[in-house]
Amino acid sequence: MNGLNVILSLLAGTMLGGFFYGGLWFTVRRLPESRHPALLALASFWLRSLIVLASMVFLMKLRWQYGLIALVGFPLGRFAIAKFLPQKGPAAKCI
Repeated sequence: MNGLNVILSLLAGTMLGGFFYGGLWFTVRRLPESRHPALLALASFWLRSLIVLASMVFLMKLRWQYGLIALVGFPLGRFAIAKFLPQKGPAAKCI
């Protein structure tokens, strides 16, 4: 396990976190105008979860340490999404 692979695993985890939480943000913004909000929320959750889970399994097949490092990077994606997405209203202060 070399330094480059550790950095790439951390970056992969950060990107997966950004994908997951960015998709959540996108879904929540679309819920009010959706004809079937429950279906949209469930489909979005399952799709995001399956993609992240499949990616983590792939990383763990390379080496389990890479999956663990990616898991550490996952919350960094959430922080990046919270930092760069526009925030408005009273709920923005909670993040």
